[in-house]
Amino acid sequence: MEASRRSLEVVDDPNCLLHTEEAEACASGSTANLPSTSSFTFVNPVLPATDSGIIPKVHNVVSSVDLGCKLDLLKIALRLRNAEYNPKRFHAVIMRILQPRTAALIFRSGKIVVTGARSETDAHLAARKYARLIQKLGFDVKFIDFKIQNMVASCDVKFPIQIENLYTSHCQFSSYEPELFPGLIYRLVQPRVVLLIFVSGKIVLTGAKGRGELKESFENMYPILKAFRKL
Repeated sequence: MEASRRSLEVVDDPNCLLHTEEAEACASGSTANLPSTSSFTFVNPVLPATDSGIIPKVHNVVSSVDLGCKLDLLKIALRLRNAEYNPKRFHAVIMRILQPRTAALIFRSGKIVVTGARSETDAHLAARKYARLIQKLGFDVKFIDFKIQNMVASCDVKFPIQIENLYTSHCQFSSYEPELFPGLIYRLVQPRVVLLIFVSGKIVLTGAKGRGELKESFENMYPILKAFRKL
């Protein structure tokens, strides 16, 4: 994605959680020497209607981006609000913003992992906001190799499922240990998506890199679920 490899646009943003003195510096124009580019919008794909008539609803989008520079994590934790850093427990800064409501893991290498977004657009916007906040602390930030790493979605097929029989017939692709977890874990080969299947008909999908994979994996699984419908 060419646009995501460019430097960040530096714009005053009320959702960026800066300390008062940092916000005043931004307003006074002291960030004028920071790199800027034209804005970019991450477009969510529009999926056509499915054969089943069911489209899984996305609940969490996990993304990653490389800032292209080494980071001083202690400086970030001390200068930015809503940032936690305990190197004895975890070697990354944990930071949160309210809009979009997300959390980020910020590593010394310059890598950031963003979780909690409800769409690809929110994931991209949140990653840019985290990067912009770090940039305003004086780091030579780029915005390189933004990727969607995982999407978690759920749906309801509206009928109960014979979990035990499904496991018996598809044991090479699934695991089922009701003493440990009430759902059947089904691992598709293509696309590489994991489905958690419950007796009630509720389905959770995880591991997809995009909405197309969510749709494809569910449509591949739907005939199997229908075949093991509990009468």
